[in-house]
Amino acid sequence: MSYNANSLTIGGLARAAKVHIETIRYYQRRGLLPEPQRPPGGIRRYGDADIDRLTFVKTAQQLGFSLDEIGDLLRLEDGTHCQEASALAEHKLRDVREKIDRLKKIEVVLGEMVNRCHAQQGNINCPLIESLHGGIKRTGAHGGDPMAIPGDQSVE
Repeated sequence: MSYNANSLTIGGLARAAKVHIETIRYYQRRGLLPEPQRPPGGIRRYGDADIDRLTFVKTAQQLGFSLDEIGDLLRLEDGTHCQEASALAEHKLRDVREKIDRLKKIEVVLGEMVNRCHAQQGNINCPLIESLHGGIKRTGAHGGDPMAIPGDQSVE
């Protein structure tokens, strides 16, 4: 949908971009979205460029970029900084791959904990709860311990 230049109130902008008004205000305070001048005795108006900017921010967030990183990308949006934007995206891709690797390790440990619970017989302490009290061993290799996460320094 196309809007006349600067025809939307902040509420209309929020509806058009499918965000909350407070999100718009927060982005303005962070410098991610410009705040239009208030005409004397009037209210601020927004248009297509503001919707596009909000779409950019929300899409970048969905790809895992932080608001600080999005601010960096917005400073590069004139189209002449593709190498710099690419470098930011490559860094984000490395971060995502590292998180996936950690999540896979967590999946293995949690799966083992659940299996211990299902294998448990009788009226004794829950293996999962006991494992959590004992902590996860951070070793370089499993070493036969299903609670060890290989090479992991922190489980987030």
